[in-house]
Order: sequence, then C-alpha cells, then structure tokens
Amino acid sequence: MGTTRVTRVRVAAAAVTLAEGGVDSPRVDAELLAAHVLGIPRTRLVLAPDLDDEASRRLDELVARRAAREPLQHLVGSAVLGPVSVTVGPGVFVPRPETELLLTEGVAALRGVAAPVVVDLCTGSGALALALAVARPDAAVWAVEADPAALGWAARNLEGSGVRLVEGDVAADDTLAELDGTVDLLVANPPYVPSDTPVSDEVGHDPARAVFAGADGLDVIRPLALTAARLVRPGGRVAVEHDESHAPEVLDLLGAAGFVDVATRTDLAGRPRIAVGTRA
Repeated sequence: MGTTRVTRVRVAAAAVTLAEGGVDSPRVDAELLAAHVLGIPRTRLVLAPDLDDEASRRLDELVARRAAREPLQHLVGSAVLGPVSVTVGPGVFVPRPETELLLTEGVAALRGVAAPVVVDLCTGSGALALALAVARPDAAVWAVEADPAALGWAARNLEGSGVRLVEGDVAADDTLAELDGTVDLLVANPPYVPSDTPVSDEVGHDPARAVFAGADGLDVIRPLALTAARLVRPGGRVAVEHDESHAPEVLDLLGAAGFVDVATRTDLAGRPRIAVGTRA
C-alpha cells in the first residue's frame, strides 16, 4: 500500500514551511521528520500508513522547531557519519557531512597497517572514533575530549564499541602520554572558527567551545599539532580538519611540529578542508 494522499500533502506542506524558514533542504528534512514521527526509515516513507492525529501533532511541532532553525539532528536525536549513527543533542557538536572527508583520509592512511593504533582528538560525540573503529575492527582506537557535556554523549555512543574514551586536554603534555611515539594515525576535528565569524542558526545551537577558537581560529590547532607530533610514530599519519581559510597556516604548523609531506585535501566543492602529514 502506498503513502496516502493526506500524508503526501502533509509532507509537502511541511516542506513549504521549512523553505520559508530558510532551511537548505526543506523537502528532505520534511520527509526525515515525517519518517521519524512514524518510526521508519525515510526510504520506507512511500509505503507508510497515514499519519494519525497524534503523529500529525508531533510532526507540526517538529516542523515548527526546524523552521526556527533548530538542528534536524537534535529533533531526530541522531547524526550519521559514514557507517555509524550516533546520538546527539544540546551540549555536543553535531557531526557534519564534511567530516566524511576526514574519515576517508583516515581509513586510507591505515591501509597496509596491521592492528593500528588510532587517536581521535576533540572527539565530541565520538562519531569519528566510532566510524574508524567500525572501518578497522583490528584497530586500538582512543578518543579524547575535555568538555564534560560532550564526554557524556561520547560515553553513550562509544559504549561497547571497544573505543577507549579519555578525558583530556589536547594541549596538555601528559594527555595519552603512554602512547607517545606509537600512534599510527591521529585525526582531529577541533574548534577552528575565528571568534568574530558569523555562523548559521544551526551552528549557533552547537556549544561555542566546540566551534570557536580565538581571534584567528587557530588557538586549538596550534597546541594540537605539537601533541600530534608527540604521539605519532615516525612514518605515522595525521589528518586535521580546518577552516577553508586556514590551509597555509595549518600546513605550516604541522611542518613546524615535525611532519613532512604535508598537504591539503579538498572537499567535493573544491574547498581546502583537511591538512595531512607524515611524522618525520
């Protein structure tokens, strides 16, 4: 049985409301919200029964909140990164599609490395660490986060995964000191937005400490580069997400910290978003 005309009309009306609210993908978001209310994947929405009165009320509420630019991930309670879905909400940075590039780079760097040691700094929700653990079940993966609220989300998402979650500051000399010089891959999606940069309404729902990093946006990446150099073994790899305006500066920071063959990776829109390097 196909979706009833009433449901189709409700989804179409929701898409109009979201478009008027400035949502970038109004039809997709409307379908995802309807699927969430019905408790089914979006791909099965075409086969779903009609929305009853209670489901209609819930959909109207969620559409209004999304039109007010509350993040879709907060409304449905989860976010996807590569092969994994993690729970998210207020107090933790929502994983973004651009971080898929960081995941792809990390998986590629581990090809041919048996039983690798992997570290994810500024793990936030734990999504990247979890995705790497799923991609490489033979890896020993460590996730580091300093913020107590984010640690709570990461602990929930990483429970039972085998990923070791550590409370730690990426700038501290003793963070993961037991791994000094042994890490095969270090990845990081740190805060990197300059403090005076306007951001979207959705980003405004993320914790400011997970978004902004000083006047030039490099207050976290500077010490992070030194921590990476301490942890990564000779020949090991580093990959750091950064603002598209930071490519030259981040490459310089990695080079000064002791990484060679530093290079920039661009996203599908051609924007420089990932800095990579090999420990000398």
